[in-house]
Amino acid sequence: MSYRIPIGPFHPALEEPYKLDLTCEGEIVRGAELHVGFNFRDIEYLAERRNYQQIISLVERVCGICSNVHSLTFCLSVERLLGLKVPDRAQYIRVAMCELERLHSHILWAGIAAKLIGFKTMFMTCFAMREKVMDMLEAISGNRVNYGMNCFGGVVRDITDTSGVLSVVDAIEKELVGSVIPVFTTNTTVKSRCAGIGVLTREQAQAMGIVGPLARASGVEQDLRRDASYLVYDRLKFEVQVQTDGDVRARLVVRALELIESCNILRQVMRDLPEGPIAASTGAPRLKVPAGTAVARIEAPRGEVFYSVTANGTDMPKRVKIRTPTFANMPAMQWAVLGAQLSDAPLIQASIDPCYSCTDR
Repeated sequence: MSYRIPIGPFHPALEEPYKLDLTCEGEIVRGAELHVGFNFRDIEYLAERRNYQQIISLVERVCGICSNVHSLTFCLSVERLLGLKVPDRAQYIRVAMCELERLHSHILWAGIAAKLIGFKTMFMTCFAMREKVMDMLEAISGNRVNYGMNCFGGVVRDITDTSGVLSVVDAIEKELVGSVIPVFTTNTTVKSRCAGIGVLTREQAQAMGIVGPLARASGVEQDLRRDASYLVYDRLKFEVQVQTDGDVRARLVVRALELIESCNILRQVMRDLPEGPIAASTGAPRLKVPAGTAVARIEAPRGEVFYSVTANGTDMPKRVKIRTPTFANMPAMQWAVLGAQLSDAPLIQASIDPCYSCTDR
């Protein structure tokens, strides 16, 4: 006998308002149906009624965790329409902000995963690490969440204390190597809670167009930083981390190893940070963008963020289209929970690292 269990749209197992209708036989999930759209924030509509400078602040509020990525991707689109060349120093600073934000996002997710698994001590360890990253982001930008770093042609603040950034990177890497990664990769309890749970095969991931760490945990080797390089990522050395099991444990391992890669990238950026200006002049206080369409893609912590900006020659865009990684990844949940224990459903949905405020924008 089967029965339906509605989880959401407001539920202790969910971080944001969406609904997951599970069809179960006993304690086994046999079907799942996802419902979104409980929030409609109207950001794309508002972007078409603001000038370009105002939109930078608007799109930065698409997501609280990936705020820098959204303002940066929008700026990259507009810079292509303007034909604007960004100074090298500004590009390196943008990379630093991207990787610090990746550290913040992955560490936050690791803490939530530890809490759901039952490791509350590891949860506190991860959140203490997160505080260090947020303190560094505040030291650079003046803000802990929405950083306000990007402008057309570069950044608004410089990085002057490279040694301070490196000290935080060293402290985080020491904690990762010393405690976080060993627990997530070798601990018996973590293995029993995560190994073989919520499996998403490579074929399923490719068929659904899954992006980011979720795809890489299923054996899909893709990363825009390498495959469609932007900023100065083509000058930096890093490895694309891939696992093939496609389960919750693989998603943990991929993100943990990506934290180490972000530390390596930040060291290279601080070492190679060139002299020069941090922004190019746009030539006018109220920007008018030539008619045309430009797109930009960035490897955000959760996967590909896509922006398409259509200009009509005025100081306001005709169209701003945003696609977030959760929009691409959320169908995976309906596959990943099939055959799982009902008690594992909250952990499986969290392992996808969904951000439904991004999706319901």
